[in-house]
Amino acid sequence: MPMNRNPERIAVLIACMAMTGACSPKSTESTRKSAPALPPEPVVTYTEADAAQEQRIEHGELIIDVDEARSQLHAQHHPHKVLETRRVPGTFEPSPMADVKDFALSKSDLNVINPGPGEYVHVMEGQRHGYRNMTIGITYTAPGGAPPMHTHTGEESHVLVKGQKVLYALGDKLFVMEGPYIVNIPPMVPHSFQNLDQEVAELVVIFPTNVWEYDVLDFFPFATPEAKALAEEATRAMAPPLDVRHK
Repeated sequence: MPMNRNPERIAVLIACMAMTGACSPKSTESTRKSAPALPPEPVVTYTEADAAQEQRIEHGELIIDVDEARSQLHAQHHPHKVLETRRVPGTFEPSPMADVKDFALSKSDLNVINPGPGEYVHVMEGQRHGYRNMTIGITYTAPGGAPPMHTHTGEESHVLVKGQKVLYALGDKLFVMEGPYIVNIPPMVPHSFQNLDQEVAELVVIFPTNVWEYDVLDFFPFATPEAKALAEEATRAMAPPLDVRHK
């Protein structure tokens, strides 16, 4: 399997990895004592070994090269370059929807992908599970974790039910949301999010389509001074007093 040597894509991934460490809580003795133990990272369903001829699978996702038509579509909506399209790998038989198990799924029944450092998603892709117009993901977003900046051709909704703080990039806007919340992401708007909490954030992401697909862009928004300042302010506001942390 030939290795992908796209220098722009590699630069984006390096930036993501760097920011994961930069936005994590400082490694002082007090924060190490107070930080909760994290659940183990999920394991992706598909690996490079599962790729068919001329396919490329990385971090559990099928990687599709971008053609000129898709590049032109992006140029109409934002200034960033599109690097690649990602989908859920693997062949499947449509669900017969004949038994309870076809209608009621456990999270463990879903495919797992790893879009970015500290970011995994259990994907319920509608076309595999009897839905005509619905796809849902449940994220495992570790502290500091974030997917790459990306777009979808359709709209998306994010739901967080726990009282955690998440930094969002939506188009050219940066803002912090504290759960419980719902965020509306319009079609073709570049976006990403980063967990500012010390615990794993499980966002539910919802799409009115039965296909999981997104395009990765050449810009990582959380490396900017504005994003770093917002993250620092939000995490400082969450920190308990020193005497509480030391107990």
